[in-house]
Amino acid sequence: MAESVELPSRLGILPFRNKVLLPGAIIRIRCTSPSSVKLVEQELWQREEKGLIGILPVRDAAEPTSVGPTLSQGVGSDSGERVSKIQVGASDGHKADGKGQQEVIHWHTRGVAARALHLSRGVEKPSGRVTYIVVLEGLCRFSVQELSTRGTYYTARISSLEMTKIEMEQVEHDPDFITLSRQFKATAMELISVLEQKQKTGGRTKVLLETVPIHKLADIFVASFEISFEEQLVMLDSVDLKVRLSKATELVDRHLQSIRVAEKITQKVEGQLSKSQKEFLLRQQVSILASTMVIWGRMRAIKEELGDNDDDEDDLVALERKMQSAGMPSNIWKHVQRELRRLKKMQPQQPGYNSSRAYLEILADLPWQKASEELELDLKSAKERLDSDHYGLVRVKQRIIEYLAVRKLKPDARGPVLCFVGPPGVGKTSLASSIAAALGRKFIRISLGGVKDEADIRGHRRTYIGSMPGRLIDGLKKVGVCNPVMLLDEIDKTGSDVRGDPASALLEVLDPEQNKAFNDHYLNVPFDLSNVIFVATANRVQPIPPPLLDRMEVIELPGYTHEEKLRIAMRHLIPRVLDQHGLSSEFLQIPEATVKLVIQRYTREAGVRNLERKLAALARAAAVNVAEQEEAVPLSKDVHRLSSPLLDNRLADGAEVEMEVIPMGVNNHEISNTFRIASPLVVDEAMLEKVLGPPRFDDKEAAERVATPGVSVGLVWTTFGGEVQFVEASRMVGKGELHLTGQLGDVIKESAQIALTWVRSRATDLLLVTADDINLVEGQDIHIHFPAGAVPKDGPSAGVTLVTALVSLFSQKRVRADTAMTGEMTLRGLVLPVGGIKDKILAAHRSGIKRVILPERNLKDLAEVPAAVLANLEILLAKRMEDVLEQAFEGGCPWRQHSKL
Repeated sequence: MAESVELPSRLGILPFRNKVLLPGAIIRIRCTSPSSVKLVEQELWQREEKGLIGILPVRDAAEPTSVGPTLSQGVGSDSGERVSKIQVGASDGHKADGKGQQEVIHWHTRGVAARALHLSRGVEKPSGRVTYIVVLEGLCRFSVQELSTRGTYYTARISSLEMTKIEMEQVEHDPDFITLSRQFKATAMELISVLEQKQKTGGRTKVLLETVPIHKLADIFVASFEISFEEQLVMLDSVDLKVRLSKATELVDRHLQSIRVAEKITQKVEGQLSKSQKEFLLRQQVSILASTMVIWGRMRAIKEELGDNDDDEDDLVALERKMQSAGMPSNIWKHVQRELRRLKKMQPQQPGYNSSRAYLEILADLPWQKASEELELDLKSAKERLDSDHYGLVRVKQRIIEYLAVRKLKPDARGPVLCFVGPPGVGKTSLASSIAAALGRKFIRISLGGVKDEADIRGHRRTYIGSMPGRLIDGLKKVGVCNPVMLLDEIDKTGSDVRGDPASALLEVLDPEQNKAFNDHYLNVPFDLSNVIFVATANRVQPIPPPLLDRMEVIELPGYTHEEKLRIAMRHLIPRVLDQHGLSSEFLQIPEATVKLVIQRYTREAGVRNLERKLAALARAAAVNVAEQEEAVPLSKDVHRLSSPLLDNRLADGAEVEMEVIPMGVNNHEISNTFRIASPLVVDEAMLEKVLGPPRFDDKEAAERVATPGVSVGLVWTTFGGEVQFVEASRMVGKGELHLTGQLGDVIKESAQIALTWVRSRATDLLLVTADDINLVEGQDIHIHFPAGAVPKDGPSAGVTLVTALVSLFSQKRVRADTAMTGEMTLRGLVLPVGGIKDKILAAHRSGIKRVILPERNLKDLAEVPAAVLANLEILLAKRMEDVLEQAFEGGCPWRQHSKL
């Protein structure tokens, strides 16, 4: 309960319109206006527990002012605040901004100081407006001496109306006060007893009668009643305790009598209501309902005449028409009719109404027979489009032309599902969109990366809350035709858990014999997917399950050579980058020699995404140079002058306008044409280092890494294409143990053990035994490390590289810096073929390698390597491990003549 507090001389004022807060009462309010929000922030939020505000009642202008004095607004004071003087019965008020009208506000001269029991701050979206929810407790009365404004809210100079302790003791001994107190308590106790019988409450209220002082108790009781604003003001103005108790007793007694009268009326009515009267009332209600139905029917007829059919039944009629025009098969149409009849019998308030209606709407929106009109296939124009959109990729484009040729000869042919496999940035997705453009079909992309739930493919069953169809059906609904080109992107990145295996669900989708009756769990009816052309993309083949891979024709896109990247950059990337940055060749020119430097020194990737990022960095630097020029930018003739009073005032005061409004019709080139520079910016080697930093790659890296014995250069395959991998070996005195580091997998660890075993078994043949019969391999601990330890590595293709590093280590002879190798080996020294040959050769070419050692059985894979790359490399074939060692060391293998093999 509120205790006596010491009030400051000035309080922030929160006006209560036609409402009074009495001392001891608790009220919850929401502050949204700027003035009240500012008041709460400065007077309560920032001061926390010490914050106090004044609650001052205000009266609307339309209401009479018959109770108490009021305040009217006056003129400014010396302190800069607007001050109001007290005038009894004044009708002059505050002028509010409006349409030529004045809003008169009557301020009451007495209020209640309040403190915040609870504060919560919120922000409305999307407007961003700050609001406060405040729980206030009234403390004590005060009188307003002077009213002024502080910023957006009011403040007042006040004086407390509470009695001192000595005055209170004198009043408590007054016989009249004692009599009034007993009378009030008796009436209040009687009211509590009645409420306790009626509502089974009142225990806490009785405690209040025993503990709270009587003068505060009167305010608390009255605050809980619904009384008029005038009576609330009278209670607020009752500063004298005897007057306050008298008024409170009157109000409590009136509330008690009203409760008793209501109980008597209820008992009398219930007693007089006989069985015949009940029947009469029920019949009367039936007649009322019948007349209501007649009125509703007439209203519906009137709405139909006006064309205003917005009720649920009219929507169902429209939905039925829509389903009739959807072209559903007969068996599905019967199922839909049953669902529609069931929906018509349901009320909109029933739980399953919305889900059934949403189900029928999805069935009506699906393209059961609506298809794109295919263009007449012109293989020549399709080939020209593929050549204009993609440079290189001759084998891939030839396969697409073959596919289109079959479609031209047999339009209803069920062709294979093409799966483009390759590193990121080689154009897999754009190839799929080119197929759609060549066929004249709509294109839709569905990303399967990270999908682990089978319901994403087959949909959720309708028994679940929030169920929805799978991604395939949802995509067909969005595209609006039944024969689009659908791209299943990142098909190798699907997962599986307790919710199912999406890859297994795709088996039905990609099988031409099964997808003509694809069953989505949400639809629960078959849908024909045989007209959809599916194209899939993946970065690698290994994660794709074999049954799913068997349903697709894999077309590999290994990556681009330096020459292909150069042509792609000059034809596609540079024009696109300039257009995206609002530039043209008049502002920025990137010569071929500079692009070659970017490719060789800053990007070593299979695709061209990093190359495009580097070119974009150069374009941004040029954009800054153009935008910082000192020449003024002339206004376009289509720019209209702004006309607003605020802008006119600013211009009159000599302010500068900092913006120009450009019409929507002006494109980027027209805006760029307003900038004129003397000559275009030509990117050279110095600008490359300034913008892109020092070169990241150097052709001398291999020579520096193999400068010491025990290091060899291998070729590996990753999801990002081929890479050059260095293998380092070191030895120390020990027990002959093998240590492997570099985050290696089990397969590559086994390859290292096989390599060490072969070298030890051939130590004599390889002249690794001295004249004193000291075996250089025995009694040595070997440590083999694969640099870039944060990157996981695995696979069998590092076998020959490991043997070469070990032989180099024990013989103390360096491996040739211009030679890289790949291949798996056996314990007998045979070199077995490996995969990813094209990617590995392209990686060697990018890294400046001149000689590549390959397994002899990989000779057939060289047909896929571009001739321009093979012309710059020397390909060496090896059948046995001795052939690898012969080519890996400078001057051949010096110990081969002593070998017994």
